Amino acid sequence: MTTVTTRTVAYPADDLMMSGYLALPAGVERRPAVLIGPEGTGLSDVERRRAEALAELGYVALAFDLHGGRYLEDPEEMLARCLPLLADPDRMRGIGHAALDVLRAEPRADPDRTAAVGYGTGGAVALELGRAGVDLRAIATVNALTTGRPGEASRMRCPVWAGVGSQDPIMPAAQRDAFTAEMEAAGVDWRLVVYGGALHAFHHPPVDHTVLPGVGHHPRHAQRAWRDIVALLAECVPVTE
Repeated sequence: MTTVTTRTVAYPADDLMMSGYLALPAGVERRPAVLIGPEGTGLSDVERRRAEALAELGYVALAFDLHGGRYLEDPEEMLARCLPLLADPDRMRGIGHAALDVLRAEPRADPDRTAAVGYGTGGAVALELGRAGVDLRAIATVNALTTGRPGEASRMRCPVWAGVGSQDPIMPAAQRDAFTAEMEAAGVDWRLVVYGGALHAFHHPPVDHTVLPGVGHHPRHAQRAWRDIVALLAECVPVTE
């Protein structure tokens, strides 16, 4: 086990003051960096722990904020904020760029070796950074099979990995087909893993508040998806001592 240092970082985005969570690995040298985007409910301990886990592996990791420091437990409130956001690629890119600027400004982060990992709405933000042509080494998303404006996927400069549950009603087969068609037409180096029997947000541990229909944890596939993401990072942006 290495010693991980963490702190919260405040930064403006989307007319809000965001509160991200930065995790640094042991040592003083520069390391590859990973941006982590949360589900539509917002930044929680789940993403904070993932930032810490990546720091344990030697990455500088920033879990970014979506809602100005708030976690939206009420599904209606969450949808009221996230649906307009998901319909506005420029807003998503603004949120992503603001967080990426914070990450790349961290002295321990190598700005030329950066990847993005996102879940749900945070995954859509990661994809929009790719469609904007941001120099990333890899993009990984879980239950975020959003499609972008026509032709913009051709700007993606890195491999894209996507995971989704086979029983996810929010990302059904038609959405999977649209996403893969977009990636294929753009010539992106893409992979899609469909986890059998899993629902939406299958990676997220159970919560003690109301969730949308079709949301449910699948512990075995959650572990598998995490291993797949770590393997992608090791392939595309390895930590070198």
